Amino acid sequence: MAHNLLFVDDEQKVLDFVKPFLEEEGYIVWTARNGQDALRIVQDRHPSLVVLDWMMPQMSGIEVCMALRKSSDIGIIMLTARTEESDTLVGLEVGADDYITKPFSLRELAARIRSVLRRIDMKHGTEQAQPIRRGELTISHAEYRVWKRDQEVLLTPTEFKLLTTLADKPGVVYSRLQLLQWALPDDVLNDERTVDAHISRLRKKIEDDPGHPIYIHTVYGFGYRFALKEEKPICV
Repeated sequence: MAHNLLFVDDEQKVLDFVKPFLEEEGYIVWTARNGQDALRIVQDRHPSLVVLDWMMPQMSGIEVCMALRKSSDIGIIMLTARTEESDTLVGLEVGADDYITKPFSLRELAARIRSVLRRIDMKHGTEQAQPIRRGELTISHAEYRVWKRDQEVLLTPTEFKLLTTLADKPGVVYSRLQLLQWALPDDVLNDERTVDAHISRLRKKIEDDPGHPIYIHTVYGFGYRFALKEEKPICV
């Protein structure tokens, strides 16, 4: 079954350039030129993934991303002309799965979309009968869902992959490069700092006090590991 995509950009020429290409790639593609229309289409049509332009009038792509993340784990790729590291990390911090900078090639765009959709599709191919329990967290690979104290936690595909990679083997230390390769295997920029941004957002969702995490511990200068049961919170 073809995936449904929503591409949001206030420039009609960009939409006219991208839409035919993505349709040739086999996707069903809807377009919008502003944030309000984008939110309406997501609510009515439930696309698998949204590509969001950062700079739009009235409602920015960041604001749309934040609104979506309040109730959805839909795949989100930010499209931005901003090149500063702090700017791109903002997109990841508010819940985007990936970002791509303008000008971009259609080939790179297609690779980014495939990468995020592959992580979403993991829920259809992962075989694990019993959920795993780590402290107050319950993680179901088969249902692609996470609960904390019986309250469901909405994670993005990238956040879910990072959490399951770490939680499946408590105490094992993973480098940032390993996590990048396993959780974001098609990341074109291969930037290990994107892992830090995703971990930061993941901590905000699963930790009572993200500044003193009890689940995901930092191994300074190297990477991360999921804490053993008896370990105490650490400062980050």
